[in-house]
Amino acid sequence: MASHGGKSVFIASAIIIFGLVVAGAAFPVGFGNAAESALATVTELFGWFYLFSVFGFVIFLFGLALSKYGKVRLGPQDSTPNYTFFSWISMLLAAGFGVGLVFYGMAEPMSHYISPPYGDMPAETEAAARYAIQYSYFNWGIHQWAAFAVVGLIIAYFQFRKGQAGLVSSVLSSVTAKHPRVRPYASWLDVFAVVATVMGVATSLGLGVLQMNGGLNAVFGLPENGLWQFIILFVMFCAYMLSTWSGLDKGIKRLSNLNMILCIGLMLYVLVTGPTIAILETITLGIGDYLQNFIGMSLRISPYSDNEWASSWTIFYWAWVIAWSPFVGTFIARVSRGRTIKEYVFGVLLVPPLLACLWMGVFGGAALHMELNGENVGLAAATQANITVALFEMFELMPYSNVLSVVAMLLIFIFLVTSADSASYIVAQMTDNGSINPPLYKRLIWGVLIAAICFTLIVAGGLSGLQSAAVLSALPFTFILYMMIVVLIRELRADRKAMLTQLYRRHGETPVGADAFEAEQLGEEERLRRSPNVINRRINS
Repeated sequence: MASHGGKSVFIASAIIIFGLVVAGAAFPVGFGNAAESALATVTELFGWFYLFSVFGFVIFLFGLALSKYGKVRLGPQDSTPNYTFFSWISMLLAAGFGVGLVFYGMAEPMSHYISPPYGDMPAETEAAARYAIQYSYFNWGIHQWAAFAVVGLIIAYFQFRKGQAGLVSSVLSSVTAKHPRVRPYASWLDVFAVVATVMGVATSLGLGVLQMNGGLNAVFGLPENGLWQFIILFVMFCAYMLSTWSGLDKGIKRLSNLNMILCIGLMLYVLVTGPTIAILETITLGIGDYLQNFIGMSLRISPYSDNEWASSWTIFYWAWVIAWSPFVGTFIARVSRGRTIKEYVFGVLLVPPLLACLWMGVFGGAALHMELNGENVGLAAATQANITVALFEMFELMPYSNVLSVVAMLLIFIFLVTSADSASYIVAQMTDNGSINPPLYKRLIWGVLIAAICFTLIVAGGLSGLQSAAVLSALPFTFILYMMIVVLIRELRADRKAMLTQLYRRHGETPVGADAFEAEQLGEEERLRRSPNVINRRINS
């Protein structure tokens, strides 16, 4: 592991993943209990640290976007984005939310309605419904994207502006270079990222397969068993192998655009045919409650009482997204070349969370209204009994329920295909020295391995244990994120200083082909060049 070669990263990560999968498959109960016990201990001891960290990432990102660095591009200063805004956001959603949005869109508000965020609050009341939407917005809002955005921004900056490999180890190379004893172990950072990505994607894929099996059972009466789960996974495997073969621009981009269209269409249908006014009022009130209690929810923990709710939901979510951030962040970086830091931050931190809140408001608002105002609709009971079929139970109460269920399953299917395809691409990149276009054979190898891991764990019942093990990686990676932020700030300062120094030497002469950023700085210099001391102060600021 002394070198940063992709071969050594591939071999080391494959060995670790194989060992974890064998442990999860051979001893599913023991492995699961050990991983969940370790996760509970880490959550209890470091829950406050996760809350502070994620809130800090949000502040850092918005501060950076509104600072003097906001106009810096993730690439050469005259570069332009590779993808349209619609395709960009569609691919962010496919990689960042995946099947979770469909899985929890109705089920999470209903879960909070059954078990409110505050222990002294009566369950299944109007007050519980209000808090259910508020905390669903919070858990799926800006904070969830903060860790993704930090990793994506930093890797994109170093990959496209500095010409370095798109790897965590490359970002921290300036740190490890100063410590010769640490340098030989730098590539373990990439191994760490690969292992966390593969475990996270395999468990997400497995949970999605179980939900699709539940949907097929609810709609068509097909049995929930290993055979049908294998069939679902096999069809999914063939689809994402085909997408992987097509490449990023054809496969992932087209599937993501289709997914976005299906999402918007399904959401509008539920809005129009469901309790429309109640849904719109729910969305409006939910956004107001979310914004009004933003800081309080960001740092909410219970030192004087039972902390179980926050640990089970918000703190677990933050740990999960930090563990997931090497994969999602690297993918976001790959599709964000040419955007300014300001455009990147506001696009990543605001648009996907807004769409998620609208989705939660529509599906959660409709379900809560039906439960509060209907007679024996049974959505709360269905959610408690089997969260994988709760959404399909709600569709039974709406017109053309079978069509809705088929569209939802198609949406889940495409989300899973794009997630697996994106993961195969990014893991291949991580094990190919961070190349922008990793070879096809590596993408196919990782695609096969992810599917094999997923099926093994479904059959053996080791999904939850591997998920807990994946989330444990969040703690060390949080410290790595802090180091990456320090390196980014230092490089941005040096970058700006070099620009202003160069412009100062030109004394206001506009070079041929100067881009917009340089032209703006030249205008600033023109106003200040009569006072060199002022310029020197700006260079050193």
